[in-house]
Amino acid sequence: MENHIAEILPTLAGANDFLLYTLLFVSAFVENVFPPIPGDTITAFGAFLVGTGRLDYLLVYAVTTLGSVCGFVCLVLIGRLLGREYFIGKDYRHLPAKRIVLAESWFRRYGYFVVLANRFLPGVRSVISLASGIARLSLPKVFALAIVSASIWNLIWIHTGYLLGDNWELVKDRMSTILRNYNTAVLALMAVGVAVFIIIRIRRKKQRSTPSP
Repeated sequence: MENHIAEILPTLAGANDFLLYTLLFVSAFVENVFPPIPGDTITAFGAFLVGTGRLDYLLVYAVTTLGSVCGFVCLVLIGRLLGREYFIGKDYRHLPAKRIVLAESWFRRYGYFVVLANRFLPGVRSVISLASGIARLSLPKVFALAIVSASIWNLIWIHTGYLLGDNWELVKDRMSTILRNYNTAVLALMAVGVAVFIIIRIRRKKQRSTPSP
């Protein structure tokens, strides 16, 4: 899907400004609610249009950040409304029960820091927002931390795309490489962290079960 959308995007460069800003907002929103939508690719296209002088830097930054936050909060509210049993029972493909359980364990261990880090955790952004709603975390705190997280992520992403120049093929390829390498590195670190956590728990259980001499 990502490659298909990346090929279509250049045909939209001639659209009026309002339509382009609306597209950026909607893509950032939908990416949080429906993860398969490659919102970061469309945001990179917005950065490319900034580089060509077609769109305004601050407006692109504002609409993508607003879209990200609105999408995040939307899933938080859905989680609060429908509750844990609904999503665990449904076990949706893009919101799997095992990831919701994992996010819940993160909240117990790290608290609100998980919300702050959500934009930087590939593959679990939507699950984190949903789980924070299920856990009925403080809405003002979740909203504030979601704004900070999206603001930092989008600033890095848009500015990187802007600096790469005004050649869409170059921007697309380099941004895809950067994001792929980043996701690989973060997922590897997460896997190591989970493995260490499991090993520590197993050792603690063995120590508790071993009778004292």
